[in-house]
Amino acid sequence: MERLKKYWILFVIGFFLLAIIKPALCFLIFGLFILYLSIASIRLQKRLSVLGVECVGRILSFETDSDGDKTPVVEFTPTGGTVITEKPFIYSSTDLSKLRSYDNLIGKEVLVTYDPEDPKRFVLTQEKGLNIFVFAVFLLGGGVFVGVGIAGLAGFIRLGH
Repeated sequence: MERLKKYWILFVIGFFLLAIIKPALCFLIFGLFILYLSIASIRLQKRLSVLGVECVGRILSFETDSDGDKTPVVEFTPTGGTVITEKPFIYSSTDLSKLRSYDNLIGKEVLVTYDPEDPKRFVLTQEKGLNIFVFAVFLLGGGVFVGVGIAGLAGFIRLGH
């Protein structure tokens, strides 16, 4: 994941160059990227449900991103650790969050499940089901993109020119 953050500009340039040269490769790369992110997120969710430690946290505020989606900022203290004030590592926001005010949730206590090796990797316990559902949909979408890319490369469908 760190490499993606470090080299994202090269990834984008290469992606657009391939769109001109061979569009089927773009579908394949984009699908593999979505599959990778989905599988990594589902694996983390599974790891947290097996090895994760639950504790009580408190919602301090909600941060709004450029799209208008709101993500909670949670404060909690892991066992034997220092206070952590972060956004959940995995959080699925819906379009409803753009319209809804969450002022009534500020100060509310929530259950947090964190990774004992890295407490900054945490999720809101009550959101686990929604997170898995969203990433399963992304997994399916990534599979479709990979399928279209492979079909385009194999000549079964024509993409581009």
